[in-house]
Amino acid sequence: MMGDIGPLSSHMLQHIALMNLAVPALIFFVVKYRSQLLARSWPFATALQLILLWGWHAPTVLEAAMASPLLMALMHLSLVISAAWFWLAIASMPATGLWRSIFALLVTGKLFCLLGALLVFSPRLVFGQMTHHGHAMTASLADQQIAGLMMLIACPLTYVLAGVWITARWFLALEAQGRADA
Repeated sequence: MMGDIGPLSSHMLQHIALMNLAVPALIFFVVKYRSQLLARSWPFATALQLILLWGWHAPTVLEAAMASPLLMALMHLSLVISAAWFWLAIASMPATGLWRSIFALLVTGKLFCLLGALLVFSPRLVFGQMTHHGHAMTASLADQQIAGLMMLIACPLTYVLAGVWITARWFLALEAQGRADA
């Protein structure tokens, strides 16, 4: 399937698989280590993830990363590490502060969607001529739009699912507190 889609769509699929599926699944279902320090770091984790996402996807920066396997590896590594920090901070939030997690999900999800919308609705290519592993390639407008659609579909689903899980956790904590107070 990867051969059937363009370079931007392939790139976006890799990001979605890592940042929005693998890392959150690992954090929410596997990792048991959570700390109050991680929970308090949510504003920084949110900001870093957004800065890296938008910074790496600036046209000249992405074009440079596509031309260099080392920069591409650095891009993926930094985005995965920032995503892991973000999701750990969200998952570590104590029941009394879960509104912060929902706020962080809302802000991050909206800005991820904005990048996807820019790719979908731009009347011209945002990323023009690129080099990928030494081979010149030109992404098509359709490829750019597919990459944006992938973001518009996958990112909100991830953030809505996480929001539902956090809200359920919040309501269960409120219910338990109500029973304890009674």
